[in-house]
Amino acid sequence: MRLIRQLFKRGLAVAVLLLVSLMIWMTIFMIRPLPMAAESVAMQIPAGASVRAIADQLVMAGVLTEPYSFLLAVKLSGSGSQLQAGDYVLNAPLQVFTLIDTLKHGTFDQLKLQLTEGKTFADLRQKLAQMPSIRQESVSYSDVELMQRVSGQAMSPEGWFFPDTYFMDAQSSDIDVYTRAYQKMLRHLNEAWASRDAGLPYKTPYEALIMASIVEKETGVEEERPQIAGVFVNRLRIGMRLQTDPTVIYGIGQRYQGNITRHDLLTDTPYNTYTRNGLPPTPIAMPGLASIQAALHPANTNALYFVANGHGRHVFNASLDEHNKAVRKYQLKKK
Repeated sequence: MRLIRQLFKRGLAVAVLLLVSLMIWMTIFMIRPLPMAAESVAMQIPAGASVRAIADQLVMAGVLTEPYSFLLAVKLSGSGSQLQAGDYVLNAPLQVFTLIDTLKHGTFDQLKLQLTEGKTFADLRQKLAQMPSIRQESVSYSDVELMQRVSGQAMSPEGWFFPDTYFMDAQSSDIDVYTRAYQKMLRHLNEAWASRDAGLPYKTPYEALIMASIVEKETGVEEERPQIAGVFVNRLRIGMRLQTDPTVIYGIGQRYQGNITRHDLLTDTPYNTYTRNGLPPTPIAMPGLASIQAALHPANTNALYFVANGHGRHVFNASLDEHNKAVRKYQLKKK
């Protein structure tokens, strides 16, 4: 009898220990951010889907890495019969208890924002201001104040927001969107900077971002971007002015009417790379990942010049004489 009581006590102690361990594990699992495969995941849960089917769908969408912990969390929370069908947008950082709570409330309207490569911060700010479905928190902020709120630094916001598709719910604010786009750009830029080619004429990742924005505005052809970057890198290395029209146009601002004139090229502004050496002081647009990669992995070329060929591409040359011939052929239509 004594032996039975001892075995019972030991068994009870083990059971209590296991229960406490399970509670600790579940608490950590519920509050720890999920390792989502993307910052934003849009998904649809069909009517009649079982909890296991929902868990499998979350795994396939990259929200979960495996279904079993989620299934246990749902069971322990007593929420199994409360998960709803509907359209969902799940944004990182996302905790399990927030995920379960979201799925219990069913479908909601999802908002979609497309940020396009080559657009300016002014374009982005106007686009967000025209979305009344989200909370407008930055209306009274200057550009620098907005950037201070988003990044913690008082600096120009130009170029710092990654062009991509962002999904939001009606409870999102414009600051939420700015923050996500800024953090995404910062991550891509830092990752690209860490693997950059040796010997580039940039002192900081920010200078590479400026170059990427110029490359973005110079060509819409992805395979040309390393060549364009190679030309500008060559110019920086020998102290030659960049002489790129998109920076001049950016410096003109709202006065630009669609045609760049000789007077524009000769009028000095901080962004006129015909009158000033080196890079402009800030980016001139939002560069995409291809342009960032091109700026940090430029083509190995001896070209110093390029000219549009009238068919959406460019002709590259190493000498001014050959460049002038290309200008006469493609721009002036002379042989």
